Amino acid sequence: MKKIGFLSFGHWTPSAQSGTRSAADALLQSIDLAVAAEELGADGAYFRVHHFARQLSSPFPLLAAVGAKTQRIEIGTGVIDMRYENPLYMVEDAGAADLISGGRLQLGISRGSPEQVIEGWRYFGYTPAEGETEADMARRHTEVLLDALRGEGFAEPNPQPMFPNPPGLLRIEPFSAGLRDRIWWGASSDATAVWAAKLGMNLQSSTLKNDETGEPFHIQQANQIRAYRAAWKEAGHPREPRVSVSRSIFALMNQQDRSYFGGSGKEGDQVGYIDQQTRAIFGRSYAAEPEELIKQLAQDEAIAEADTLLLTVPNQLGVDYNAHVIESILTHVAPALGWR
Repeated sequence: MKKIGFLSFGHWTPSAQSGTRSAADALLQSIDLAVAAEELGADGAYFRVHHFARQLSSPFPLLAAVGAKTQRIEIGTGVIDMRYENPLYMVEDAGAADLISGGRLQLGISRGSPEQVIEGWRYFGYTPAEGETEADMARRHTEVLLDALRGEGFAEPNPQPMFPNPPGLLRIEPFSAGLRDRIWWGASSDATAVWAAKLGMNLQSSTLKNDETGEPFHIQQANQIRAYRAAWKEAGHPREPRVSVSRSIFALMNQQDRSYFGGSGKEGDQVGYIDQQTRAIFGRSYAAEPEELIKQLAQDEAIAEADTLLLTVPNQLGVDYNAHVIESILTHVAPALGWR
């Protein structure tokens, strides 16, 4: 069995060709798609976070709204850029969203990727400390977040508070028990996957990773997952970790599907540079008739290694069409692969 959810970037554009023409459209349609996905039997509704872009950005109001409108589906991010985050404020926001959802929050975070503006985190008030890189700063913010999520008091109480305090040092409120075990790290390299395992975070791996061996994408990603699981076992954490991968997968069920995606899925992996130093490999998309799709996906080693699959959705095509995309995979592909 495998958990299957969707991942939306929440793109919007005022273009007449888009079904998502404003930020309000992107947010409200995201809620509607989560509700529809739950009704279809999907397991997760995940949202990407990008700043300074016509995409979803501030995740916690959206996650809280989705949590209030649904009953069962996991809600999460893939991922929040920790270069931009105040980790203690984030603990408050995440705790509130998790409590509203009844403990269904799966919070994906990372060091971030190339953004729309130069050093955008500086505009949010964050600067690496002396000798730090921006990636170091993101990991430092993450460690503060993880520490605060343990729920232990650390702040000295005011001897003359406005309201009575419980005894001892104070913690961030609201506190949501169990959320610490539902933090995921989006790792692009094998080394950061191992680092995440040591800190007891679940692993998110997307359709992009550092090209470290020159092998096909799905093999490199599968090896990354195996290295992560080995590091987790060595760290001796008491629970089993979770691992997700994301893929663009389209079952060609009708003429509309063929019109949109009939020319996709034939190309292989692509290699490029996401910055001057980092050579990355981008995984292929899958688009085919269900029988052929099943054969192709059965060869993807990373999907086989993961317990969770996130389907990236073309959100500007509208809620109804994206619900159809999700339902096609759940109904016509997943059972044949043993995912359901």
